[in-house]
Amino acid sequence: MIANLPPLNAVRAFAAAARHQSFSRAAEELHVSHSAVSRHVKLLEEHLGVLLFERRTRQSVLTPAGQTFYEQVSVALTQIANAAAALTRGTSQRKVSINVRPSFAVRWLIPRLPEFMALHPDIKPEVLTRTQPPDQSGETFDVVIRRGHSGWPPTVQPKILLEDDLLLVAAPSLLQNVPLDSVHDLARHTLLSGRTRSSDWQTWAKHADIRRLSNQPTLQFDHMHLVLQAAVDGLGVALCPASLLGKDLLTGRLSCPLPTLRLPLTRYYYGVSPDAAAETQVFVDWMFAQIRQDATAVASTGLITDRAS
Repeated sequence: MIANLPPLNAVRAFAAAARHQSFSRAAEELHVSHSAVSRHVKLLEEHLGVLLFERRTRQSVLTPAGQTFYEQVSVALTQIANAAAALTRGTSQRKVSINVRPSFAVRWLIPRLPEFMALHPDIKPEVLTRTQPPDQSGETFDVVIRRGHSGWPPTVQPKILLEDDLLLVAAPSLLQNVPLDSVHDLARHTLLSGRTRSSDWQTWAKHADIRRLSNQPTLQFDHMHLVLQAAVDGLGVALCPASLLGKDLLTGRLSCPLPTLRLPLTRYYYGVSPDAAAETQVFVDWMFAQIRQDATAVASTGLITDRAS
């Protein structure tokens, strides 16, 4: 049976091209030329006597036979990788690479990672912060986290991770000096916003049935973690996804003056690469445990009620 194996380097090149739906990205991953990947795939097609890719102008799409072959081959390659990892666990850490947007990394993931590392000292999390959709990321990953369904590669199935809402937050000291008991009190405050979420105030105002916000003083920052730091420092009132608030509400660094006025946002989804390390499921289970733990902690304070799937 082993004598009938196809050329394994060609199989590896094919799997990379199939995963990325791109010979160029496969070449980048394997550190070879585009033509080398193309030759390997052609060699494999000749060996199998089957066309694996449909070549188009700027894209290579799997044929039905290619998709079937990839689904089986990716499992086999993962088993080989995991078998090799099992032999080296005593001498090196196992790694899980996590592809996330910068704000989610800074505000949700990184503050929680010390607990994961304490629970699983033999697993090394590697955080890759990217703003591109998952299908445009040129790097390999074990798990990817993004909002919504768009921009996912065909080989990764997105699954619901976290419900989210847009909330009004401010420093307790600011609210003590300038109370915010209703939406009409917003007229007395400076509005904080981020360039990456520049439309939030207008969308939220429409949801809250507020007609005028355009004439108010505003401060704008590049990223949400800077907006939140400005809110903590009492510079104004911010709108923030509940997912990015971290421990700020629980520790009293921020308050939510109008907790019932919340705007539902697009859910967070996670996807696991077909070639993901076996340890990836440990990380996914830990994320869900964190979400449940956070929801229980916040609900017990009566501040807001997080929604987790």
